[in-house]
Amino acid sequence: MIQVLAIQHVAFEDLGSLGDELALRGFDVRTVEACAPQLESLDLLAPDLVVVLGGPIGVYETDAYPFLTVEIARLRERLARRLPTLGICLGAQLMAAALGARVYPGARGKEIGWSALRPGNGAQACPAMADLLAPDVQVLHWHGDTFDLPTGAAHLAASEHYPNQAWSLGERILALQFHPEVTAANLERWYVGHTCELAAAGMDVTRLRAAGRKLAPALSAAARRFFHRWLDEAIPVKRSA
Repeated sequence: MIQVLAIQHVAFEDLGSLGDELALRGFDVRTVEACAPQLESLDLLAPDLVVVLGGPIGVYETDAYPFLTVEIARLRERLARRLPTLGICLGAQLMAAALGARVYPGARGKEIGWSALRPGNGAQACPAMADLLAPDVQVLHWHGDTFDLPTGAAHLAASEHYPNQAWSLGERILALQFHPEVTAANLERWYVGHTCELAAAGMDVTRLRAAGRKLAPALSAAARRFFHRWLDEAIPVKRSA
């Protein structure tokens, strides 16, 4: 059975629609908290797929959050072997840092809300991205940090505010700054969990909620197709359902 390890930083930023696709394939999914003591003893080389999820902290805040140092070191070992790895938001930043790229606060401040992606100059390197680059799809952005592209990475997508929204290394390593996994049903947990961040950014939760209700269903449909195609490329096994 295919083994999947999801590394979570806050409980409400979970696998979302990706979890549905993993369950459909019959994959065995285990979730661990990044800040849990067992992270240091985990073998990140063993799972068939590692998914590194989002969170509200910065990659560079290792003094405040020492577990980040361990997490980056474990990811560096895995990425050096080009093992299937997917990073979302903070996860994408951690993967970039593990490969030696710079991660830093974005000059244009917080990018929170819904907007369409633009193709990167290497978008063809990941055919699955076409589902998220479709003109009728908007994705959820929720970050303040950004990163430089790792050496050798294909530039897959950009947004109006930040040029580096997605990158890949071959067919098995994929990093997404935005959130394709969110669902309309789960977003209310985000509004509560990130209330301080939203207030500090001057965000109108009512408007953000209305946008989510309107746009999340189309994203979920596109994300299901995207995850399906990417998993077929990264882990080419027969579906069990």
